[in-house]
Amino acid sequence: MNRPLRFWLQLLFTLLVAAFLLVPVLLSVLAGLTRNYFQGLASGLTPDWVLQVWQAYAPTVWLSLQLALGTAALAVVLGVPAAYALVRLDNRFARAFEELLVLPVAMPGFASALALLLTYGHIGGLRRSPAIILVGHLLFTLPFLIRPVMAVLRRSQLPQLEEAAASLGAGPWRRFFGVVVPNARAGILAGSLMVITLSLGEFNLTWMLHTPLTKTLPVGLADSYASARLEVGSAYTLIFLLLIVPLLVALQAISARLSRGALR
Repeated sequence: MNRPLRFWLQLLFTLLVAAFLLVPVLLSVLAGLTRNYFQGLASGLTPDWVLQVWQAYAPTVWLSLQLALGTAALAVVLGVPAAYALVRLDNRFARAFEELLVLPVAMPGFASALALLLTYGHIGGLRRSPAIILVGHLLFTLPFLIRPVMAVLRRSQLPQLEEAAASLGAGPWRRFFGVVVPNARAGILAGSLMVITLSLGEFNLTWMLHTPLTKTLPVGLADSYASARLEVGSAYTLIFLLLIVPLLVALQAISARLSRGALR
């Protein structure tokens, strides 16, 4: 079967774009696995740089994972009821509040971090603990959970389902946990994965809020590039990719599932 010229041009353009995006990542990964990046593969492959990075920066990995999971848990606890209230109210005040939620996303991370420090930095040991980073991540990522949950609830004919449950004697709490949460499950999962991904990769806000004892993955990555050999920074990048890529794949799969559900 002969393909038209347009098909081959589109394929060529797609491959060029993919190469433009992926080649720098592959070169960075390769730098973290070669004995000497400037000599290339001729110097031989080694896992020594990855092991060295893991020994030096493993605490940043565990702290980042704990912050990401904690941020996702708090985002679900706060975001699902907020999304439900915004969908049920559906008036101009709810729409205005929905727009205000994205304000921390639109603001530079440094500005948000400075606002947090001015407001909460004087409270006990909060400034020296990872809790202030957790608060910052929550403010930044909360809209990314609320929006998917709202989208799913708006497609699920929520008022009719709640009325049916109420007619069967279900109270408010039972309707929320028995009707709202199950119908929002896909949005909660997609939003949680997005929150975890964003929390793991957030740098600007975290850099302003961290202390030497509360470094996260992106902050440690910046430090490794600034103060160590190129191979060490690249090995750190490899560890970061091993954590973040599976989450991105899962997020893509959830998004595809939501798209198929919207077309039914």
